[in-house]
Amino acid sequence: MELDATVCSIYYMMVRSSGLRYPMADSFRHLMRSGTCACLVLVLLTQSAVAGPPYISDDPEPTDYQHFEIYTYSLGATTRTGTTSQSGIDFNYGAAPDLQITATLPAGIEQPAGEGASVGLSNVQLAAKYRFLHQDSFGLDVSVFPRIFLPASSSSFGDNHASLLLPVWVQKDWSGGWSAFGGGGCTVTERRAVDFCQAGAVLTYQLLPKFQLGAELFHQTADSVGTPATTSVGIGWRYDLNDNYHLLGYVSRGIENINETDQVSWYASVLFTF
Repeated sequence: MELDATVCSIYYMMVRSSGLRYPMADSFRHLMRSGTCACLVLVLLTQSAVAGPPYISDDPEPTDYQHFEIYTYSLGATTRTGTTSQSGIDFNYGAAPDLQITATLPAGIEQPAGEGASVGLSNVQLAAKYRFLHQDSFGLDVSVFPRIFLPASSSSFGDNHASLLLPVWVQKDWSGGWSAFGGGGCTVTERRAVDFCQAGAVLTYQLLPKFQLGAELFHQTADSVGTPATTSVGIGWRYDLNDNYHLLGYVSRGIENINETDQVSWYASVLFTF
């Protein structure tokens, strides 16, 4: 399909712009020569297959065609060594039916325990979400959502190497207001073939016409030498002020290696949709 070829082209350009070297970049070049996104899906699934804000895990539903979703957000986590947080803007646009393009502009804030805070530009993110299966025909919504993290200006506020997250996300909705989504993927960088993997699952319930509540279980493998894996549980909510303005929040706590990775985490945002 023409759209499939377009999406593959977007993925290929994202890999090239990230600076990733062999073997991942060559693998994507091979996928382009094959002329099919089916091969790409297989690659993603074999990578140990993040988000539907406010959760860490994402959902597979792209922004509606020719519509915008803009998040102004703040998030962070506290460990025994201090607090790391981030504030920024997340732009999402429905570029085509079932295709969303995303750009995230974040500022990182580091505050070691007992010291003052420092602020700097964190990793700018570029992404494209493509939903290739639908609930009405397949029983599940399924999307791929590769995300490029450009190098940060300083390692104090992010990773100063380019990286690429390769995830698959799925969702199932039921009558009565229940919905479940989740999935995961792995992150590759210019330094190594695979640095770490993530997986998560979310269950939400539309408690009131304008208020949704949900719970999440999330796991990430160790992302660097000396940093342990982390598992957390969290609670999220969304309140729709009207069709254009929405309030989102999330809190979580680690249940594995708590002091080193996640004594408490949070996310808050105002979402503008139009």
